[in-house]
Amino acid sequence: MSGRTPPGTRRPLGSVPVHGTWEPRPAARWEDAFLSGNGTHGAMVFGDPDDDRVVVNHHRLVRPNGSADARPPELAARLADVQDRLLAGDVKAGEDFTDGRPLLWVQPFHPAFQVRLRRPAARGRGYRREADFTTGVVRAVCGDRRAEVFVSRADDVIAQYVTAPGPAAEVTLDHRLPGAPADLAVEHGTAHTPEGAWLTLRARYPGSGLAYTGVTLLVTDGVTRPALPGVRVEGARSMLLLTRVRRHPGDLDALAELRALRELLPGDGHGAEDTGHAYAHLLARHTALHRTAYLRVTLDLRADPAERALPGSELVRRPRSPALLERLFAAGRYHLLSASGTLPPRLTGLWTGDWDTAWSGAFTTDANLNLQTASAAAAALPEVTEAHAALVHSQLPHWRDNARAVFGARGAVAPAHTDGESGHVYHLSRDYPLHVWTAGADWLLKPLVDHDETHGGRDPRLAAALAETARFYEDFLTRTDEDGRLVIVPSYSPENRPANAGWVTVNAAMDLSAARHALRTAAAYHPGPDAGRWRALADRLPPHRVNSDGALAEWAHPGLDDTYDHRHLSHLYGVWPLDEINPYDTPGLAVAARRALELRGAENDSAHGHLHHALVAARLRDAGRVARALDDVLAGDFFHDSLMSGHYPGRHVYNADAAHTLPAVLVEALLQSTPRRLVLFPALPASLPSGELRGVRTRFGARADLTWTPHGATVLLRPDRTCRVELRTSAGARPLLLSAGEDRVLTLGPR
Repeated sequence: MSGRTPPGTRRPLGSVPVHGTWEPRPAARWEDAFLSGNGTHGAMVFGDPDDDRVVVNHHRLVRPNGSADARPPELAARLADVQDRLLAGDVKAGEDFTDGRPLLWVQPFHPAFQVRLRRPAARGRGYRREADFTTGVVRAVCGDRRAEVFVSRADDVIAQYVTAPGPAAEVTLDHRLPGAPADLAVEHGTAHTPEGAWLTLRARYPGSGLAYTGVTLLVTDGVTRPALPGVRVEGARSMLLLTRVRRHPGDLDALAELRALRELLPGDGHGAEDTGHAYAHLLARHTALHRTAYLRVTLDLRADPAERALPGSELVRRPRSPALLERLFAAGRYHLLSASGTLPPRLTGLWTGDWDTAWSGAFTTDANLNLQTASAAAAALPEVTEAHAALVHSQLPHWRDNARAVFGARGAVAPAHTDGESGHVYHLSRDYPLHVWTAGADWLLKPLVDHDETHGGRDPRLAAALAETARFYEDFLTRTDEDGRLVIVPSYSPENRPANAGWVTVNAAMDLSAARHALRTAAAYHPGPDAGRWRALADRLPPHRVNSDGALAEWAHPGLDDTYDHRHLSHLYGVWPLDEINPYDTPGLAVAARRALELRGAENDSAHGHLHHALVAARLRDAGRVARALDDVLAGDFFHDSLMSGHYPGRHVYNADAAHTLPAVLVEALLQSTPRRLVLFPALPASLPSGELRGVRTRFGARADLTWTPHGATVLLRPDRTCRVELRTSAGARPLLLSAGEDRVLTLGPR
């Protein structure tokens, strides 16, 4: 949806999938606030015409809690002993492989403040608030009052444009959000400027030399007067507010921030007409980047136009509606893009309205982060992968510290939790021995490998990181079993344990898959003497084990019994996102993996567990299981009015896992690829008989448009490089030769 200039032109609803959402009333809860973001700053917009609130977020806002300088445990000298004991059959030997520290959480993510605009009660009718996914604009209209907000990807600023603000309005920066520390030292400032006024808020963290400062430039044709802690505006026809926030040590030069905001205005930016012009100018600069990225991939499920026109709060109550899947695909894509920039999405994306964020609002890297970003390569969002890469490469020095401290090894070991600053492993306990999770580096580098394959290049930074991961395994893989196979010990399968052993074990399936993949991928990036050595090391790792239930065992070491009722599916890493286990090359292991999926419980019904289940099922061509997993989420009341999601059913615990992961499930159900294979319609749910998916990318360098009906399907491939791949459809397999620059149309019969 979009509106009159500024910023855009309305389109009729219903005739095509709606690239936005709307509500007939303001948000009463911050969880229902509509979202905008540029991957650095975020905005949560309530849309109240009388007391409008915009909660300001920033990826770098984390509260000091004493963990910033925490280091990984120094355990290398004790490694040989715990390895000996575990291999000798002591299943509890790893219980004391820590330095005795209490569990320390990473620095928690928190909101900055809310930009608050109060004015006399509106008399107009016809209230509506909406989010336009194509532009990132959130707007609310009530009578002649109109408020619009977007976060600029071009200029890194939150822009808020208000028309008909009334005879008088008060603007404040208000830090009083739920959970804000009582001893947060807050200073407010205001001053008159030629444009109107500027406002500042500086908050100093308790017991820390760090602070954050917000600066808002208010541009208006009205008269501004100080009204501490804010500004009173009288007689204005319109207002433009430009806001940034910074986290910093000591003091920040707020005047320099003000000058930077002024430089964003074309001309002098003064007066009602110029205010609208300035807003339109900023929006055009932003939209050129945002719209292009968002519209690269679209999904049309031939939904009922009447359902497409419903507000999101009504549509989410129709879990079997194709219009709901269309809307959630669009919203998930929009929110994922908007949360990715300086960093990739946190557990809460880029947004929170409460200082008490669950799990510190951190990056949980042993599952959630990769699930949220799973659509980046195939759904043509390199912006997301670039944000992921920024996190990884900034933390590699800390990954080296982890490898040395815990394992006495060269190379890199990634943490399972990070606040976006530290990459050190320090969030650990006896029951969560996350410091012995060795698969993390490969798991986090895999999306970057997918990106390289999709775009046909090789990032030298990735090549260097892969080499470091391989060197870790060279130093770490020194123990063997009675058959001469290398053994991964200690080993950990996030976040599960065997039914008959402790948390720290031997040969977790995820660790085996990661080691094999890391060594072989590093070899592919580094042809030469290292490559042969790394491949030989990978070949000495043991195979996966099939247990007595016929399922792929979560621990390949004999005697370790599976615990089936768990939200994580770490042991199926070889199925998704790796290509190690699949129905074509390893049919026996694929059957065992499918059995493991059948036996897996949902434990606490977390959204990431259901959708991880769906991604694995799609790789195994199990359309029924994909449909059931989607049904569990769609019927589980996971989605807020904002179409951001909850971690648990009943919209409990604000969390981006469901919102961001769902688009990947739909793409994987329709198309899968490797550099040598294309799989079409592997797991399309029967409830989606017709549709169109346009613009997806393959890992062999082709764009694809898919159209399907009950009677057949058409796939248009636009390759940018020449290659030969295996084409897999319901009719079987055949070779497919593609030539760079030559479109290829595939016509398929009924599935």
